[in-house]
Formats: sequence, C-alpha cells, structure tokens
Amino acid sequence: MAGAEWESLEQCLEKNLPPAELREVKRLLYGKETRKLELPSRASEAALEGDFELQGYAFEAAEEQLRRPRIVRVGLVQNRIPLPADAPVAKQVSAIHERIEVIAEVAAMCGVNIICFQEAWTMPFAFCTREKLPWTEFAESAEAGPTTRFCQKLAKKYDMVVVSPILERDEEHGDVLWNTAVVISSSGAVLGKTRKNHIPRVGDFNESTYYMEGNLGHPVFQTKFGRIAVNICYGRHHPLNWLMFSVNGAEIIFNPSATIGALSESLWPIEARNAAIANHCFTCAINRVGEEFFPNEFTSGDGKKAHHNFGYFYGSSYVAAPDSSRTPGLSRNRDGLLVAELNLNLCRQMSDIWNFKMTGRYEMYARELTEAVKPDYNPNIVKE
Repeated sequence: MAGAEWESLEQCLEKNLPPAELREVKRLLYGKETRKLELPSRASEAALEGDFELQGYAFEAAEEQLRRPRIVRVGLVQNRIPLPADAPVAKQVSAIHERIEVIAEVAAMCGVNIICFQEAWTMPFAFCTREKLPWTEFAESAEAGPTTRFCQKLAKKYDMVVVSPILERDEEHGDVLWNTAVVISSSGAVLGKTRKNHIPRVGDFNESTYYMEGNLGHPVFQTKFGRIAVNICYGRHHPLNWLMFSVNGAEIIFNPSATIGALSESLWPIEARNAAIANHCFTCAINRVGEEFFPNEFTSGDGKKAHHNFGYFYGSSYVAAPDSSRTPGLSRNRDGLLVAELNLNLCRQMSDIWNFKMTGRYEMYARELTEAVKPDYNPNIVKE
C-alpha cells in the first residue's frame, strides 16, 4: 500500500491520461464537474507560507423562481500532528491549536461559514495502543475545556460555525470518556454536541478500550448557514446512521475521520458520496494525514510482529453533493484546507427528482427491524 510518496489519485490520473479520456474518467468518478473557486490571492499566499494545500470548488443548483440561492461555504481541514506523539501533552495541544489557528485564518479569508476539523484533532490517534496514560490526558470538557474555548474565540472572531471533534471527559457522569464533536455557533456559543454512534473493533482500532457507543442519537444543529450534523468516522460504514441524520433534517453531514490506507482507502471515495446521493444532502469526508509513532510497541492480534505505528493516514478529504457530483480530494500527504461553496437548494431539487424519501418505505423497515432485534426472531426464509 502506498504511503506519503503517492500524492493523490487526481494527480495520477492527470499525469497519465489524455485529456479526452481524463474527462470521461472524471465524469464517472466525480459526477458533474464542479466549478473551481477563485480564492483570494492573499489566502493562497498564506497557505503557501503555512505549508498547506488550499483548494476550492463550487456546486451549482438550478435557478428557482420563489427561493433565492442558499449559498454556504464549508471548510474541511486535514492535518498531521505537528509534534511527535511522545512530546508533553500540553505542548502537543498548544502546537496543534497554533497550527489550526493559521489554517482557520485562511478559511476566513476564503469566506468559509462552517469549518470542521478531523476526528480527535487535538491529539495523536493513540487508541491503537490500549494504554491509558498519557493519552486520556488529552480528554477535555466539551462545554468548557481549553479546546472549546479556543474554538469559541475562532467562531466569534470570524463569524464562523466551528465543528470540533475531541476526546471528551464527561465530568458530570463519572468522568467517563466519549468520542465527541462539539458544535460552536458563529456567535461563539456552544450550540451542542454529538457523540460517535458506532465504535470499530477492527485491526488496531481499539477504541472501545477508551469509550463506548454514543448516547445522544442523531442531533441536527440549526445554524444561520443551514442545518448540519456530524457522523463521526466509523459511522460512515453504517447507512442507517447517515439516514437518521437526514431524517432529522440535516442538509450538510460532516464525517470527521481518522482512517488508514491498508484498511479503508478503497471504501473512502464511495461511502460519503453514496450517502449524499441516498439522503439528498451534502456530505463532507475528512481524514487526517501521515504516520504517528508511539513510544511502546503494540500488537494487532493478527500474529504479526509488534509495531510502533498505526498505519498511514491518507488524507484525501472531499465534499459530495446530492446530485452525485463531488470535489477532487485533497492530497494524501499534505496538510490541507478544502473550501466548498454549496447551494443548499440542490438538496430539495434532487429529492424532487429521485424521491428517495417518498419511496423509502420507512414504515415497512421500522416494522420489520422491530421484529428482527427481538431474541426470538425467526428470519423470513421461504423454503420448499
């Protein structure tokens, strides 16, 4: 499996395919072509100086007679950890705050209204180790922790909604840990939080050693820019998880993640795009970048030798639309900011064309699933 030496699928295609063939391949891989945004030169210069990638694309919708275009810009941030995993906890958190502050400033220059960071963005993704200290020291209060206060300042300064996925320490309920995304309004107020509904038990993803499945359901947050939800990482493998956020009215569903190439890279371009199509909404898939090395070796329970690293986090963050179009991805090997301009009118327009919610037969599935989860359930298998 390729590591940092392979930059991106897009670069590979553009380098090796003739223009006519490239257009057809992109039509199938990305749907209708997205318009490239003209971002301010000072933003591009700041990204160059800050050594991170900056891309911008726009999704179009048909003009309507009675509704004005509902334009919102989202910013997706992917990054590697700036300090080694064995650096002091406080220094690591401070360094990542400083890094994100630079990227958020560029997002503001680009007119971003809602910014979302990657899963557990303030720390190494250390859940592979099964060790408690020092990793649990990265956990914070969702309502009043230093990272939430940091994001509140960003939100208020830039009139920007901030989605901040963290390791939460729930001080009101026995100090237990949760994998949580805090949603901060553009006013600077904490709008609410959501928790990771599905916890992986595959490979080195030993997350249930630290926290269990979330207990907050599928909340959707009404912001002045639109209705948003957060489907954290492994939840993207569960179609019903996406569905319930959509049923509750989400127009944009963010999917902050931390996933490695050997496990999921072939799934990555498909799942969020499929969810956008199936649920008549925009989806924003975000993944961290690079390799993270831990002081003590750990095993994967597969008979192979113990190792110090999780695997290669392949970035490739992208935005998908309900009409099957999607942006190219950010690179596999660089920090980056992807700016996407969405016209939320496209959600209803696609719903009117495809009618997935009207034809969904939710009452039938609800009835059958209610029976299927009972201990004495007998599958409906027809035999001769």
